[in-house]
Amino acid sequence: MAIALVVIVALFFLFSGIYTDYLWFDATNYTSVFTGVLLTQIVLFLVGAALMVAIAGGNMLLAFRMRPMFGPAVFGGSSGADRYRMALDPHRKLIFIVGMGLLALFSGSSFAGQWQTWLKFVNGEAFGKQDRLFGMDISFFMFDYPFIRMVLNFLFTAVIISIILAAITHYLYGGFRLQSPGVHASRAARTHLSVLLGVFLLLKAVAYWVDRFGLVFSDRGFVHGASYTDVNAVLPAKTILAIIALICAALFFAGVFRPGGMLPGVSAGLLVLSAILIGGVYPALVEQFQVKPNQQGKESPYIQRNIEATREAYNVDKTEVETYNAQADPAKVDSNGDTSVSGVRLLDPALVSSTYEQTQRIRGFYSFGDTLDVDRYPDSTGKLTDHIVGVRELTSPPQDQNNWINRALVYTHGYGFVAAPGNQVDSSGLPAYDAKDMPVTGPLVDSAKLKESRIYFGEDPSSSEYVIAGGNPENPQELDYPETGGTGQKNTTYTGKGGVPVGSFINRLVYAAKYSEANILLSGDINDNSKILYVRHPRERVEQVAPFLTLDGNPYPAIIDGRVTWVLDGYTTSNDYPYAQSESLGDMTRDTSTDRRVIAQQPRDQINYIRNSVKATVDAYDGTVKLYAWDNNDPVLKTWSNAFPGVIRPASEMSADLRNHVRYPEDLFKVQRYTLSRYHITDPAAFYSGQDFWNVPNDPTQGEQNVKQPPYYLTTTMPGGTPTFSLTTTFVPRQGPNLAAFMAVDSSAGSGYGRMRILRMPSSTPIPGPGQAQNAFQSRFAGELNLLGVGASSVRYGNLLTLPYAGGLVYIEPVYIQVAAGGGQEPYPILQRVLVSFGSKIGVARTLEEALQEVFGGEQQQQQQDQQQNEQQTQPNQANTALNSAIANAKKAYDDAQKALQASPPDWDAYGDAQKRLDDALKTLEGANKQQAAPTGTPSPSPTATPSATPTGSPPASAPPSPAPSPTGSPAGDTS
Repeated sequence: MAIALVVIVALFFLFSGIYTDYLWFDATNYTSVFTGVLLTQIVLFLVGAALMVAIAGGNMLLAFRMRPMFGPAVFGGSSGADRYRMALDPHRKLIFIVGMGLLALFSGSSFAGQWQTWLKFVNGEAFGKQDRLFGMDISFFMFDYPFIRMVLNFLFTAVIISIILAAITHYLYGGFRLQSPGVHASRAARTHLSVLLGVFLLLKAVAYWVDRFGLVFSDRGFVHGASYTDVNAVLPAKTILAIIALICAALFFAGVFRPGGMLPGVSAGLLVLSAILIGGVYPALVEQFQVKPNQQGKESPYIQRNIEATREAYNVDKTEVETYNAQADPAKVDSNGDTSVSGVRLLDPALVSSTYEQTQRIRGFYSFGDTLDVDRYPDSTGKLTDHIVGVRELTSPPQDQNNWINRALVYTHGYGFVAAPGNQVDSSGLPAYDAKDMPVTGPLVDSAKLKESRIYFGEDPSSSEYVIAGGNPENPQELDYPETGGTGQKNTTYTGKGGVPVGSFINRLVYAAKYSEANILLSGDINDNSKILYVRHPRERVEQVAPFLTLDGNPYPAIIDGRVTWVLDGYTTSNDYPYAQSESLGDMTRDTSTDRRVIAQQPRDQINYIRNSVKATVDAYDGTVKLYAWDNNDPVLKTWSNAFPGVIRPASEMSADLRNHVRYPEDLFKVQRYTLSRYHITDPAAFYSGQDFWNVPNDPTQGEQNVKQPPYYLTTTMPGGTPTFSLTTTFVPRQGPNLAAFMAVDSSAGSGYGRMRILRMPSSTPIPGPGQAQNAFQSRFAGELNLLGVGASSVRYGNLLTLPYAGGLVYIEPVYIQVAAGGGQEPYPILQRVLVSFGSKIGVARTLEEALQEVFGGEQQQQQQDQQQNEQQTQPNQANTALNSAIANAKKAYDDAQKALQASPPDWDAYGDAQKRLDDALKTLEGANKQQAAPTGTPSPSPTATPSATPTGSPPASAPPSPAPSPTGSPAGDTS
C-alpha cells in the first residue's frame, strides 16, 4: 500500500510538471513547439528503448534457448558459474524484466536527448556550397553526418551489450567454459558469439568509411580541417581499414561453418595490427618526415581552405579592410568643421547604473540592471541621439513585509522607463533625464508615445519566481507605484493577455504542487480572473519557445509601438561546418562585461558556425514572445523553420518602430572580432607566419586585470561616411602596445546594416593603443584628480572610446567622481571631466568641446601657453602665493560640495555651485603650479587631465599636497 501511494504521488508530480509546461506554452501560443519537441522525444525514446531491448534482450533470450541440453555437465566437472546460476535461476524472469526496463530507460533517454540531431536530419536544407575535399553539399556535414554518427554509436552500444549479455548467459548455462587448456564452447555458443562479433566488425567497417568524412573536422594540422597528412595518409588508411574490417567480419562469419578459433583469432589479430600500422604509424611517419620539415609548403592549400571556410562560417568574408593613414600629430591635422565626435556618448552604461539607482529608484524595492543599455531616441531637436536606457524593476518586498501575499499578490511588477541622452549631463554632472519618475514623464515619453509603463517581465534575478496577478479589478491590490497622497500608493490590476489562468481547482492544484506552495490552493484572493506569471526573464522565455537558438547575453528594453519591449538576438550555431576553425563560444565572448556578470555569459560550447538569424521581442507587460526571421539566407534557420512551421515570422511583419530599435548584436560581434584578429589575413603564407596577428586589447580601465575590452555602441563616422550608430572595437598587435586597427559595424537597420569595416593603421606611424592612452591619461595631470578623489569620494574611469576623427584616431574617456550622498545612500558616480587624447597630446575639461579645443586649439593657444610660462618663470613668489590660495579655495569648495551631498535629500543646486568653484580653483591651481614647476623643467599637472594610478595618499612630486586626506591604500583610479 505504501509503495502504491509513493508511486501515485510521484506520478502526480510528474503529471504536474508536464501539464504546467503545456499550460505555459498554451498561454504563450507556442504549443506547436511543446508538442513538436515532446512528441519527437517520445518517439525517439520508444524507438531507442525498443531497439535496445530487441537487440540486447533478443540475444540474451537466444543464448538462453541455445543452452546445452545437459547443462554444465556437457564439459564435465563443475565451475564457479554453478553457484551463480543456482542463485539467479529462480528469479531469472524478474531479473530479465527489471534489467531490460533499466536498459530501455537509459537507452531511450539517450536517444530522445538527440531530438535536435533527428529534426535537423529530416528537415535539413541544402547550403548550395560544396566542400573542397569530397565535393558534397555542406548540409551533409551539418545535418546528415551527425545523425549517421548517432545511429552508429547506438548500434555499437547495442551490439557490445548484446555480446556481453550473451556471453554471460552462455557461461552461466554451460555454453562455454574457461578451463585448461583453453576455452571450451558448444557449437551453438560459438556460432552465436561469432555472428555477433562479425556484426560488430561490419559496423566497424561502416564506421571506418564514415570516418573519412569526419576528416574535414580534423585538428591534426596547423589549422582545423583536413590537413596534408589527413588527405594523403589518413584518408587512404581509413579506406583500407574499412576493407580489412569487412574481410575480418567475413572471417568471423566463416567461423560459423568451420569449427575452431583459428579464423576468428586471425581476423582479430589482422584488424588490430592493421589499425596500429595503417591507421596510426603510417600517418605519424608522414607527419614527421614529410610535413614537419616543410610544413608551410605542405599545409598551404589546406590553410587556404580553412581561411575561406572560417570566414564564411563566421560571416566575416565580406569585411572591408582598408589602410588608414592616421595622423598622430594634432598640429598636422585640421579639425575645423569636423563635428563627427561632438555628440559622442559620454555616459558609461556600466557605471551610471548606480547613478540611475540612487536618483531614480524612488523606493528600495525597485532597482535597475547592473548595466544599462544603449539605444537611439530623438533629442529635443528631433535628432537621433544615443541614449542610456533602463527600466525600473521590482526586486522584492521590504524586509519586514516579505511574506507570501506581498511576494505573490501585491509586489507583482516594476514600473517605468528611464532614459537620458548619452552626450549630456546637467550642471551637477548627473544624467539629463528625458524619461524619468513615476508616472513616467519627459519629452522622450511624449515623442515615443509610451502607453504602458508596467514591467511584469524583466531581467532582475532577485524578483519572485512567480506572481499571481489579475484578481478583482474592483478592488485592486497590486502595488503600481508609490505616491504622496491618500494611502501612499497607487494600486492596479493586471489586464494583460499573458500568464496562465489559475481560477480552476485543477490549475491551482498543479501549481501548488509545482511550487510546493499550499497558499496557491487555499488563498481567497485568487479568483477566476487571476493569472500566474512565471518564466519572466526575457531570455528564458525565448529559450523556452525556441530551444534551437543560442541567445545573446544582453537583452535590451525599448519603447516600441507605445509599449516597453525587450529585444533579443537569436543565433543559429553549429560545430559541423567543414574546414572552419572551432572555438569556445564562451571564450570568444569573454570580456569585462561578462566577467563582472553584468550580462549573461555564453556556454563554453565549441562552435565553428554562427548566424544572427532571429530577432526576438518580449512584451514587458504581458510577456508576448515574437520571433522574426532576420537572415533568410541561413540554411540552418530554414531547417528549423521546416521543423516548426509558423513559429518564426517573416521579417516583413516587423513594425517600423521595431526596426528603428534593432541593433547589431554584441556577442556575434565579439565572436567576429575574435575571428578577425587572425582571419583578416587571407594569404596562407602570411597566416602561417602569424606576424600580423592581432589581439583584442585588455580593458585599460580595469587596472591589472587580464580581461578584454568590451565593444561599445556609439554613433561614429567612418572615413568618407556619415554619422552612423555602430558597434566598435580596437585591435593591438600580438607584439607591441600600439594600435593595429579599428573596427566598426553599422548597427542601424537599413541598407547598411551589418557592414563591417576595419581601418588598418600604418606600421610606419605608431598610433598609441588603448593601454598607452590610458597610461598617458593617468601619468599626466594627476594632481587635479587626486584632489577630486579625496575624502569619501573616489575617481572612476568610464569607457575608453576610440573614434576616427580629423584624419586620425581620437580617444575619449569620461571621468566620474563617485560620491557618497546623505541618508545612508550608496555612493554613485557623477560625471566631472572628459579626457581627450590625439597622438601624444592630451586635453581634459568639463565638456567634450572644451577638451577637444585643448587638443586642437592651434598654434595661438600654444603661443599663449609659452608666454604664460615665461611670465611665470619670473614670478616664483607670486606662484607660491597663488598656489596656497588655490589649495584653500579648492578645500573650501570641496567641503561645501560634501555638505550639499550629506543633506537629505542632497542639495544639488549647492553641489553644482561648489563644483563650479572647485573647477575654478583647480584651474587657478594649474597656473600657480606651472609657475612653481617651470624653473625646474618638471612637467606640471593640468587640471584638465585624468587621474593617475598614484595612490591618493601620495601625490606626485609636481602636484600640490591634497587639501584633505585621501583613502589610504587606494589608487586614484581605483574602481573598487
